[in-house]
Amino acid sequence: MKWLLKYFRISIYRSFVLVVILLLSFCGETDRIAEEIDKVSVDLQISRFDREFANASAEDIPGLKAKYPYLFPEQFPDSVWVDKLTDTIQVELSDEVAKAFGNFEQESIGLESLFKHIKYYFPETTTPHVVTLTSDVRYEDRIILADSLLLIGLDNYLGQDHHFYEGLQRYIASSLDKRFLTSDVASAFAKKVLPYPRNRTLLSRMVYYGKELYLKDKLIPSASDAQKIGYSAEEMEWAKANEEQIWTYFVERELLYDTDTGLDRKFLDPAPFSKFGLELDNESPGRLGRYMGWQIVRAFMEKTDTDLKQLLNMPADEILKQSNYKPKR
Repeated sequence: MKWLLKYFRISIYRSFVLVVILLLSFCGETDRIAEEIDKVSVDLQISRFDREFANASAEDIPGLKAKYPYLFPEQFPDSVWVDKLTDTIQVELSDEVAKAFGNFEQESIGLESLFKHIKYYFPETTTPHVVTLTSDVRYEDRIILADSLLLIGLDNYLGQDHHFYEGLQRYIASSLDKRFLTSDVASAFAKKVLPYPRNRTLLSRMVYYGKELYLKDKLIPSASDAQKIGYSAEEMEWAKANEEQIWTYFVERELLYDTDTGLDRKFLDPAPFSKFGLELDNESPGRLGRYMGWQIVRAFMEKTDTDLKQLLNMPADEILKQSNYKPKR
């Protein structure tokens, strides 16, 4: 009996040592990548058009049009922009943005870090010229990313309780906070490099959004999971606590390979809550299908040495199969 106990003690010790070695190896690799990313050089140019316009006079309009021609549609005469300078709503928008963002220093640091990570993983990418502006709270177009230009509507990031958002549904207003700004830019970039699946199954779309969120794991590693997916801390905790029940629901009802596009509205599209048709619906956050796709992709990447770019083009069913995904209990 003594030899058996001794054997178990030795086995447990060896297992512990192996875990420690693996953790140290992982931490060492993470530190090495972080050091390499820190050395990446990006020429990030940020222009505060919102401040320039707020401080402009009628005489400045021709100069602003020459500097930012893409912000001044040709069909509008200069008189439109001159009138806008003193429009009460525009003035209030500019004042509120100035109060919320000041010199934009923290956001600039976050954006520079994001584009360093993008350059590391996607070296062929051009760092865009960043232009901040007000957009009359067009929250669906709060971020516009072209190849060499990034437009950010700062009036869409004033905080969910701001009076500008009083007429919006709460699930929309809750996303209009500056803690999500860099994450939204990362999403805009992800859509440039991540092909939308041709496969029509719910699983394919879940994994598509899971890949986007996994990209954020790499591109904005210092952000919280809640910031990456656009949840509150409480919504994030709900998703984690109910992960097993959500997965069981999808599997038992054979939804993963269902091609009904109505499932998008229930589990993938922005909404006040996910629609299981159960009493727990009102407690749940929206877009839980995206959260589940994220966990599948994470499980897959933990078990394989797949390259990040290779991941982006892999089919969802292959990712699920190789992930051996099992929800946290």
